[in-house]
Amino acid sequence: MTQQTLTSPPAAPVKDTARPSRARGVLSAIGGQNLSLIGALAVVLTLFGSLNSNYLSWNNIQVIAEAVTITGLLAVVQTVVIICGGLDISVGSQAGLASVVSAMAFTSAGSSALLGIAAAVGVGILVGILNGLVIVYGRVNATIATLAGLAAYKGVAQLVSGGAAQGYVLNDSVFIFLSRGKIAGLPVMVWILVLVAIGVHILLKYTDIGRNIYAIGGNDTAARLAGININKYLIAVYAVIGIVAALAGVLLTARTGSGQPTSGSEGLELKAITAAALGGCVLKGGKGTVGGTLLAVALLGALENGLTVQGINAFWQNVAQGALLVIAVVIQQRRNGERAVGLPD
Repeated sequence: MTQQTLTSPPAAPVKDTARPSRARGVLSAIGGQNLSLIGALAVVLTLFGSLNSNYLSWNNIQVIAEAVTITGLLAVVQTVVIICGGLDISVGSQAGLASVVSAMAFTSAGSSALLGIAAAVGVGILVGILNGLVIVYGRVNATIATLAGLAAYKGVAQLVSGGAAQGYVLNDSVFIFLSRGKIAGLPVMVWILVLVAIGVHILLKYTDIGRNIYAIGGNDTAARLAGININKYLIAVYAVIGIVAALAGVLLTARTGSGQPTSGSEGLELKAITAAALGGCVLKGGKGTVGGTLLAVALLGALENGLTVQGINAFWQNVAQGALLVIAVVIQQRRNGERAVGLPD
C-alpha cells in the first residue's frame, strides 16, 4: 500500500491593505468639503501664478495672509454662531464701531493703547450681549435682529465719529507692533488669527461646550430636553462674537492708523458668511469646522489678490463673492437632498 502524501495548496498572497486604509483615513480626516477647497485653492494659485511671476512670492503670500486676517477672525466666530443655528450679519458694523471707539479712547486717554483696546472690547461685549438678548428674550429671528444691528451699530459709529476717521495711533508702539510687527517671519496679525482659530477649534471639538453648541444647532428641541440651557449658550455665543469683532476692529485701527467708522469694515459680514458657508457650515446649523472656514478664507483672499494683481475691476470681486456664496448654498442643498422650492419631489 503506497503512502499518499498530503500537500496543502499554496498560500494566497497577502494583500497589503495598510497603505490604502491609511490613505482613506487621511482623506476621511481632511473631509470631502476641505478637499474641494484645497483643489480650488490650488487652481487659483496656479492660474494667477502663471499670469504673474510675483504672485507666489513670499512677500505677496504675506500680503494675502495679512489682508484676510480681519475677515478670518469674523469668519471663525461666524462659524460658531452658524453651527449653533444662528447668524450674525452685524459683525462688520461691530468691527467698525470698535475701531472708532479704540482710536477715540486712545487719544482721549493720553495715548494709552491698552485703554483703547479695553474700551473696544468692552463695547464689543455690550453689543454682542445686546444681540443675544434681542434674539433670545425679544424672540426676534437672528437674521432680522442682526440686520437691525448692522444698521444701528454703523449709525452709532458714524454719530460718535461725525462720519470721519478718528485719531492717529501709529505713534504708539503697541499699535505699531500690531500693524507692522512680525514673529518668526509672519505678521503679528496673522498669528492672532491663528491663535483665535486654534482656540475656537479646541473649544468646538474637544469640550462639552462645543458638543453642546453642535447639539443646539442640530436639534434645539432635543438639546433642551437633554438639559442644555439654550438661552445662556446663545447669549454667550453672541458675546464672544462681539469680543472677536472688537479685536478685528482694533486690528483695523492698527492697520489703517486711525478709527474707521465704515471704511474697511463695510462688507465684512458678507465675506465672513461666504467663507463660513464655503467652508462647510450648514446655514440651518449643526455642521461646520474652523479648518474648512480658514481654507475658504484663504481661497477668497487668494482670488481677491489675484484679481487685484491682474488689474481687474474691484467690483468684480463683489460679484465673485456673491457667486461663491450662492454656489456654496446650492451645494449644501443638493447634499442634504433639499427639495427645489415650488417643484414636486
